[in-house]
Amino acid sequence: MEQNVIDASGLLAISTRLQRLSDQIRKDGLLIYKAFGIDFQPKWFPVLYTLYKKSTMSVVSLSEEIGYAHPSTISLLKELEKEKLIRSKKDKVDTRKRLVELTEKGKTLLSTMEPVWEVIIKATAEITNTENNLMKAINEVEATLQEKSFLQRAEVYIKK
Repeated sequence: MEQNVIDASGLLAISTRLQRLSDQIRKDGLLIYKAFGIDFQPKWFPVLYTLYKKSTMSVVSLSEEIGYAHPSTISLLKELEKEKLIRSKKDKVDTRKRLVELTEKGKTLLSTMEPVWEVIIKATAEITNTENNLMKAINEVEATLQEKSFLQRAEVYIKK
């Protein structure tokens, strides 16, 4: 079978390929949750899982913890509040801060999801292989980009 243009372009299309892989895993993740009878959007995972593990957090802390831009986090929080999975309140110490936490509905949802996570971990281990090379590679690339951004690296090759 002949490679398509994007696959054949190698490093030039790395962002496209990663996006395609992410989309496929998210789409199948949604179907896995549905197979368990759970109405859940994979895009909610970073916020809900973090609040499940860390309880109440400020919006800024949550945004930093999940590595999302503040506006993206706010957008997700609005959606989750509408679903009644989280609630927000003003910080009693610093009223400029907004604190977010899971509602009872959110806690119940996440406790029903724990068995699904075991299935997801096992299935992911199969596709990333037993030595976890994909996760190792992702961690290495993220660490390297923290030292020097993609743009900073590209600027070296841009003729001025």
